[in-house]
Amino acid sequence: MFDLKGKVALVTGGRRGMGRTHALALAAQGAAVAITDVNAEDCAAVAQEIAAGIGGKTACYAMDVSDAAKINTTFDAVIDEFGRLDILVNNAGVYIPKPALDITEVEWDRMLAINLRGQFLCAQRAAKEMAKTKWGRIINISSIASGQIGVGIAGGAHYTASKGGIIGMTETLAVEWAALGITVNAIAPGAIDTPMVQAAQMPAEALAGLIQRIPLKRIGKPEEVSAAVAFLASEEASYITGATLAVDGGWLAT
Repeated sequence: MFDLKGKVALVTGGRRGMGRTHALALAAQGAAVAITDVNAEDCAAVAQEIAAGIGGKTACYAMDVSDAAKINTTFDAVIDEFGRLDILVNNAGVYIPKPALDITEVEWDRMLAINLRGQFLCAQRAAKEMAKTKWGRIINISSIASGQIGVGIAGGAHYTASKGGIIGMTETLAVEWAALGITVNAIAPGAIDTPMVQAAQMPAEALAGLIQRIPLKRIGKPEEVSAAVAFLASEEASYITGATLAVDGGWLAT
């Protein structure tokens, strides 16, 4: 099951955290994997890890997802190198907490440019490639802090706005692109142990309180999100589109 041999995947924001484990998971299932980040050197170690530990074709590319021109040139390079594109994991994102009263217009625009507009532009270009073969999987990484489900993040108004937008966008793209043989789904991670979360430097008391809200009573591992990525990328998920899969230890069930 979940055999991805012969498929080509592209993972954005692949240098660390969930991006790294998404790339590893797809490679482990047999996919050739293109890894992108703002600096290609930063994700070279992930490609080396795949080559040494898993095998299979992989390559790194510098790509700023907020730059439409760079997206197009990078996708061109991936198609030239791999010949096709079957799977896109829209993982690139930033979280820079700041009280809502203090967020500047520039900070708001930057957050949405990377987290939301970047996902759309990458999905749009990927869909144009996938339409050629009438088969594609687009997996957008959102968050359980995305609106209407009772999870807000103090200091994250711009972040949660971007993540909620991803879910709405995912549902619409799923409807539009179903006829092209492309499924579009979102994954909404809960509290996951990643460098982004670590950089937020949550006080110990706040972290303990957060864990108490999670039925499984622990922070999730990036690999546990990547398992969902591998499933949604596979043929076994062929009848799932427009869905948002929460990987949150039961947080939303409480």
